[in-house]
Amino acid sequence: MTSEPSRSAFGTLPEELPLRPVWPAVKRGALGKCPACGVGSMFEGYLTVRDHCPACGEALHHHRADDAPPYFTIVIVGHVIVSLVLSVEIALHPPLWVHALLWGPLTLIASLSLLRPIKGALVAYQWALYMHGFDPNAPPEGPIADPAVEAHR
Repeated sequence: MTSEPSRSAFGTLPEELPLRPVWPAVKRGALGKCPACGVGSMFEGYLTVRDHCPACGEALHHHRADDAPPYFTIVIVGHVIVSLVLSVEIALHPPLWVHALLWGPLTLIASLSLLRPIKGALVAYQWALYMHGFDPNAPPEGPIADPAVEAHR
């Protein structure tokens, strides 16, 4: 019986790298904890990821969350809020000022509540799959050299 090869952003992992469980890491990240140990805090501020876990020393600065957390937040909050707005409008027909008072703050609160857990889960997902700099066998980060451009230099 052969074991299933590990996965990485760069293909299969060599045998010497341990398989990292994805869902426990994502759960820890969503809770704002280190994906490796689950004890140390992943965040230094509201959205600033620490360079290293204060409890176990795991390097976290390799993450490339970029625009993904706000994008996922907008998609989730947008679907929920628009569904609620339409449901309330069809069922109750409230005046526009009620919509303005209700949905603006609710959208803001929902967005700010989801943004940090989504970023933590995404960084933990990258860690668990050895993506970007989390893979010790990855090529060094930086601009990718184009052989055609290099030949003309």
